[in-house]
Amino acid sequence: MTTIPAEWQPHKAIWTAWPSAADLWGEDLEPARAEVAAMIRALADGGKGDKMRVLAHGREAEATAKLALGQNAEIIPGAFGDIWFRDTGPIFTADGQALGFKFNGWGGKYQLPHDDEVAARVALLAGAGFKQNDFILEGGAIEMDGEGTLLTTRQCLLNPNRNAHWTEEGAEVALKKALGVTKILWLDEGLANDHTDGHIDNLARFVAPGKVVCQAPFGREDPNFEVLEEIALSLAAMSDAAGRKLEVIRIPSPGVVVDEDDDPIPASHMNFLIGNSTVVVPIYSGSGDDAVNALAPLFPGRKVVGLSSHAILTGGGSFHCITQQEPA
Repeated sequence: MTTIPAEWQPHKAIWTAWPSAADLWGEDLEPARAEVAAMIRALADGGKGDKMRVLAHGREAEATAKLALGQNAEIIPGAFGDIWFRDTGPIFTADGQALGFKFNGWGGKYQLPHDDEVAARVALLAGAGFKQNDFILEGGAIEMDGEGTLLTTRQCLLNPNRNAHWTEEGAEVALKKALGVTKILWLDEGLANDHTDGHIDNLARFVAPGKVVCQAPFGREDPNFEVLEEIALSLAAMSDAAGRKLEVIRIPSPGVVVDEDDDPIPASHMNFLIGNSTVVVPIYSGSGDDAVNALAPLFPGRKVVGLSSHAILTGGGSFHCITQQEPA
């Protein structure tokens, strides 16, 4: 049966991409590259952490990646639309297979050349067998504990802009068959102005079997106050596939983070990535230290570091969104 290891289990490699498209990133290209490089260095941890495999699209991108990353990563030439490999890349199984899914640019919002080729390309580069599934799914829309439990949102998975005819029951059948999970836990809404329509990796994350972390509002002015309160209450009433009542840990949200038009953007400390030796947490504001300090006790034996993700967020996501782990 298909098994997807939890993110905290050992990795053979972490796959990511180098910001390569100047027309997409504009003036944020160099700052985004600096943030991606900092993430890669932290995860590589001087050779003690993860093997980092980084796709770069085009000669300029390859050259700048090699210059910025040195011995911290393997740079691989390869075409892609943009760097959101959590959603466009494959999901690796415990037995070395790579699962692909249809991708339609988050419900038709951002469809770029080559993004629908990323999963098969990464699988080939990894030397993994590739299995294509016939429904639309982004990796950031699901969170798994490695023991049969999957957490997701109705706003995303049941959105008619993905799989138009899915019901909750139909979605559960497809997910259980493709991913080998046995229990689906549903939350409702995601963060304000999130173009992913409520990806779970901005909302709630498993940090151990039976243990899930989510955010607490950064005061009443937090644009997601009601959503974050509802998420915590909903999780507290849930049990996982093993029958354990979920232990819910809350950390501070970043509060109000706005774009150039002063509109709230979906900044989240939940978009952290669990590496072999380091957990990389995106920070945006004065709440960053509080979030890192709150997460640190949950990952004994790993360093928990906060790194700026302001520039990456201008593209719509953060560290978890741009990576995909390959289990050992």
